[in-house]
Amino acid sequence: QEQLVESGGGSVRPGGSLRLSCTASRRIFTFMSMGWFRQSPGKERVPVATLNVSGGLTVAQSVRGRFTISKDSATSTAYLHMNALSPEDTGVYYCAAGQSYYLEDPGSVDFWGQGTQVTVSS
Repeated sequence: QEQLVESGGGSVRPGGSLRLSCTASRRIFTFMSMGWFRQSPGKERVPVATLNVSGGLTVAQSVRGRFTISKDSATSTAYLHMNALSPEDTGVYYCAAGQSYYLEDPGSVDFWGQGTQVTVSS
């Protein structure tokens, strides 16, 4: 069964860091791009970052230099490392996987995680 299972998230003060995890089935992990989207209250779901199967990383301009993705092949898990968090980063973060090199919109996603809340507040 193809699936993405997320963990991590929570509340942090501005300037803090968090790490989100996304464990995938072996086929997804090996053959698909993996990334994250964020959905803030009252807004559309937008891409945050994508790591493609070749190891190429694409990061949204709003988080460039602060967010990155790494992968652990032993556990089929991708990680979103979030640093220097600001209140604007608050939202539900969804792990995503798809065939495209860059998961640029929800239409390019084949599989979704269940979502995890990230709240940045003082």
